[in-house]
Amino acid sequence: MLLRRPFFSSSKGSSSSSSSLLLCDVDDGRDGGGAAAEEEDDRWSRMLPELMGEIFRRVESSEARWPLRRSVVACACVCRRWREITTGVVRPPLESGTITFPSSLKEPGPRGHPMQCFIKRNKKTSTYYLYLSLTQTFADKGKFLLAARRFRCGVHTEYIISLDADDLSQGSNAYMGKLRSNFLETKFTIYDSRPPYSGAKVSSCRTSRRFASNQISPQVPAGNFEIGRVSYKFNLVRTRGPRRMMCTMRCPSAQTTSDEDPKLTSSPENASIPLILKNKAPRWHEHLQCWCLNFHGRVTVASVKNFQLAAAADPTQPGSTADEETVLLQFGKVADDMFTMDYRQPLSAFQAFAICLTSFGTKFACE
Repeated sequence: MLLRRPFFSSSKGSSSSSSSLLLCDVDDGRDGGGAAAEEEDDRWSRMLPELMGEIFRRVESSEARWPLRRSVVACACVCRRWREITTGVVRPPLESGTITFPSSLKEPGPRGHPMQCFIKRNKKTSTYYLYLSLTQTFADKGKFLLAARRFRCGVHTEYIISLDADDLSQGSNAYMGKLRSNFLETKFTIYDSRPPYSGAKVSSCRTSRRFASNQISPQVPAGNFEIGRVSYKFNLVRTRGPRRMMCTMRCPSAQTTSDEDPKLTSSPENASIPLILKNKAPRWHEHLQCWCLNFHGRVTVASVKNFQLAAAADPTQPGSTADEETVLLQFGKVADDMFTMDYRQPLSAFQAFAICLTSFGTKFACE
């Protein structure tokens, strides 16, 4: 099958053997393609919807894992009609436990089990790469998902998060959001490139104003929208123990969000209920002489960066309760520049990656 306008591309920089499928706008035949492009689109879109739906359902069910899942993305590349039907057939990660399109990176993770990923660090370039684990071992090359690079901006530190490992800038079509810290890197703010709910206001910081003035897509407002904060508790008396952190997140709704219609995103009422996360307290192991947490074999190297986050009761809401036993996000070291990241509902891959980025770097005031 000849795909006229594939909206996926191979990503370089992080791994030559790993490819990234980047979802772009499908050409509708009116910008440069002319009548020939329109005629080719019509040829594919004239197929019976029932027939196309049955084909896509069979492809979706048979290609459940990467890299075979490229076939599902390829079906959505043919024309706009195929894309609409394919995205209607593919279930969100909350139900399927599978990441298919880039929009899945900002949807809640699986409900029943964690989504297993890993992060590779390049110290020379201060760049971090997020991969989806394809096997239960730490040796697989994974499926590239996101990349982030650390920048120093005056007294602040920023991490730009992108779908493209070769284009880490706020002006890129692959820009997903950013992470911004204070001077001591003890307080972080997470920004999304898309509004988390209808009517959300763009951040008032100088970089956000400059970015919002040059919108990439006229359908969806471009900018930086605050969706969460991460803070580390000071340890001024230098007591023994790991870092203590707390997160306040605006999590995505269970419904799939639309890349083209911001009205389909979560409502302000749902967004007003924040998710409070705190790291689980480890126990001191006398024989090993170290602090221990049960990572179920997913972490093999002791590090102050390792953590597990669980829901905590909101102190501002009297009588509120939370499941403090279920780990919603865990992060830990397995090699010198390799870390595992496992997340689940209600966090998205983008949010989990941003939270894990806060753990990198030395924090003298917290250790």
